[in-house]
Amino acid sequence: VQLQASGGGLVQPGGSLRLSCAASGSFYSIDAMAWYRQAPGNQRELVAIAPSGGIAHYADSVKGRFTISRDGAKNTVYLQMDSLKPEDTAVYYCNANIALRPRYNAYYWGQGTLVTVSS
Repeated sequence: VQLQASGGGLVQPGGSLRLSCAASGSFYSIDAMAWYRQAPGNQRELVAIAPSGGIAHYADSVKGRFTISRDGAKNTVYLQMDSLKPEDTAVYYCNANIALRPRYNAYYWGQGTLVTVSS
């Protein structure tokens, strides 16, 4: 099982970016999918999480600006980031709780994609 993230880049403050993360390989199902980020000198933090069939949750710092969504047919999770601020600069990682077979789950991480918000 692999998670492939994409979509990072350089954007000016107030701009938008959309991150994507696709799961591939052999598995039974995907439960929660999430995005984390890690800024230089900081610990990795949860940005947003989308449970399978549940309500998404967001870090207070991104509420109202970021939107997490999933495409089940493509095994993909997205993070739409609007009104970006310099403090959003970080490496963003996708994470998925994947069932390799019924009731046998494991967590997987994508490789990280850098988002830089700067003028």
